Amino acid sequence: MRKTYNTEILSVGTELLLGHITNTDARDISELLSKIGVNVRYHTVVGDNPQRLRECVEVAKGRADVIITTGGLGPTCDDLTKQILAEAFGLPLVECAAERASLYEYIRGGKDFTPNNLLQALLPEGAEIFHNLWGTAPGCAFEKDGKIVVMMPGPPNECVPMFRRYAIPYLKKLSEEQIVSHSVRIFGMGESAVDQIFRDEMDRMTNPTMAPYAKECDCLLQITAKARSEEEAEAMMAPVIAHVKERLGDVVYGMDVECVEEAVLPLLLKKGVHFAAAESCTGGDIARRITEIPGASGVFVGGCVTYTNEAKARLLGIDPALIEENGAVSYPVAKAMAERVRALTGAEIGLGVTGLAGPDGDGVHPVGTVFVSMAVEGETFVRELHLGEKRTRSFIRRMAGNHAYDMMRRWLTGLPVLLPG
Repeated sequence: MRKTYNTEILSVGTELLLGHITNTDARDISELLSKIGVNVRYHTVVGDNPQRLRECVEVAKGRADVIITTGGLGPTCDDLTKQILAEAFGLPLVECAAERASLYEYIRGGKDFTPNNLLQALLPEGAEIFHNLWGTAPGCAFEKDGKIVVMMPGPPNECVPMFRRYAIPYLKKLSEEQIVSHSVRIFGMGESAVDQIFRDEMDRMTNPTMAPYAKECDCLLQITAKARSEEEAEAMMAPVIAHVKERLGDVVYGMDVECVEEAVLPLLLKKGVHFAAAESCTGGDIARRITEIPGASGVFVGGCVTYTNEAKARLLGIDPALIEENGAVSYPVAKAMAERVRALTGAEIGLGVTGLAGPDGDGVHPVGTVFVSMAVEGETFVRELHLGEKRTRSFIRRMAGNHAYDMMRRWLTGLPVLLPG
């Protein structure tokens, strides 16, 4: 493989075109490829139509070094990806005995077993087979006519773990160089601001390289190096990473993590600190996010969703007069929520969130007004946020949660909890 190569992701499925399913496979594969320095140049979506799929494959052959397909590997009559890719590259489909045996064992106990399930064991001759540990249809990869083809199943819970386990190592071993990448995760500064700080440097860089990427409620700076060995690549990146951290300061919340809570969990575990959450507009999302991470039981005590004023009074014991006087979306109520959930659960940290996620305001505050609070022994902090009237409910809820986790991160690491301004 050439040291620099371009990729096209070809997503197959009429359900994608109809909008019945969101094409998360292409997004997730692109993100995984960016971490090993692979350039994704095109995303193409095509329905389960053999002629249109043939046309898309021919276009991809003409402009990409690597063609990655998702979907169309199943046993039904509209699952045509393998057949058409094999045809396009002049490869016969041959049965893999090991995959047939595995499929038979997997499926034979089911009431809906039909012989066409065994068609999934037919694969292009000479392909490297990716055994499916998460479903039935195996994936595969082959090289032909100067191109690399990788075929993955469509269901995201099969496609993404299979791509991590098999496709990433396959692509990496085809290069003479090692490609290593790290992501510096940032909360409290947007992608455009990060770009402005480092733009001149990024324009001059060739190896290592840096590139900012926006996420829904935070961003990252991806640093990638190519070298003869992983150790050499790491040595090349080390001063760049140190420089980035120094320039950005305390808005850097972690390295090679996916979210703020993933960075906070080990800090809580290391210090033996527990937290609880009282949530209103986030509707339990703070609790959901931490409990999705293994090890959360060591730090998260519990919490409650107090969506109404009555629930805030009855479950948390907040004085109804305080709510009546200040309104549910207010500094005093947020403060009381954090303090009460901390007292009720015995956690060292109590979090509180109350706000307006839309679409309607409360007649006093605009949509996007949120108060996020954190109570610790002897002190309570409250951030007043104005996240924007045009923002979606999901954005406001997630951003509020990010602020809650960021407050804990800052307190646990000795940084100022309240942001300037």
